[in-house]
Amino acid sequence: RIGSRIWNLERLFNIREGFTKKDDLLPSRFSTPLPEGGSRKRVSHAEEMLPEYYALRGWDTEGNPTPKLLKELHIPIER
Repeated sequence: RIGSRIWNLERLFNIREGFTKKDDLLPSRFSTPLPEGGSRKRVSHAEEMLPEYYALRGWDTEGNPTPKLLKELHIPIER
């Protein structure tokens, strides 16, 4: 519970500072297949997994903590 409060407070801080869903992407090198080696032609599909990740965190589709979650964590909602 404490870890979840910290994680969500950090998220709220980042949102306040202008971070959006666009900033939740990995660097482009993760979506470029390697030409050789054991992981050859494998790429990250992180962007496709974001909706599920947001849901598991209790965030909305834009990656914002929901009012319900903030209430459960006793984090005051600024308006």
